[in-house]
Amino acid sequence: MKNETQLERYKKLLEYLDKQFKEEVNIEKVEAISHYSYRNINRIFEALHHETIGKYVKRIRLEKAAEFLKFSDSTISDIAFEVGFSDVAAFSKAFKNKFNCAPSVFRNSNDVMRNITRQTFSEIEREKLVFEIETLPQFEVLYLEHRGNYENIKAVKETWKMLINYASIKQLLTDDTIFYGEILDDNEISETINCRYNVAIILNKSLASPPEGLFKIKTHQSQKYAKFVHKGTHEYSADTYHNIYSQWMVDVNLELTDLPTLEFFLNDEEDTPEEELLTEIYIPVK
Repeated sequence: MKNETQLERYKKLLEYLDKQFKEEVNIEKVEAISHYSYRNINRIFEALHHETIGKYVKRIRLEKAAEFLKFSDSTISDIAFEVGFSDVAAFSKAFKNKFNCAPSVFRNSNDVMRNITRQTFSEIEREKLVFEIETLPQFEVLYLEHRGNYENIKAVKETWKMLINYASIKQLLTDDTIFYGEILDDNEISETINCRYNVAIILNKSLASPPEGLFKIKTHQSQKYAKFVHKGTHEYSADTYHNIYSQWMVDVNLELTDLPTLEFFLNDEEDTPEEELLTEIYIPVK
């Protein structure tokens, strides 16, 4: 996959699958994007992702369904149709095979945990969540994908180094460059190897040519968010997320939407004390 043209086609194939996962795999479309026969691109895909194209799409569907069950009040049948299943029984069977429990059991177990957490928080003195509602404008970004556990800070930092080095070589960095991350998956639902985290910078100008290798560009569409602030190192951001989601139904009471969570890094950890580091967390809402 060293050929740049083949890499561009492969990146377009991934973008197509991630956007169209609710639909059945269109073999002709896959072949047109990748310029390979479906049999051959499926072999390459399985070698890179440890799963076939069909299994990849099915897994994305089921993980999205699990997120809806965990964070929304939609009925199980509505969720099944939302993620691309035309038959609720088939959805329930596939979900049970993936998560070892029925969708209703999965939802109930998460409801129980939320109730326990809320009760625990109500029994101790706690500060009310502080957040703002903000709509981010459209902007263009350069990004690189990290796959793996979000808590593997060392690996995430290495991905950041690669992005910053590339952006520096291409003279894309300025004193005003905005750095942020995108959380695409729930690490309590997706297996570690499939968890995606994009490290990104907002571009001040469009690139003269497509980015090389696995670097990608995309346009971030305008979207409404609930904005929170995490203070301290990224290693402890999980505590902040837990606090946010455990109180979401009571203190926030906004409907979540199926888009990546964004993390904007407001200062540089190389010249800022750990306790003074600030990260703005943008959670997409309707």
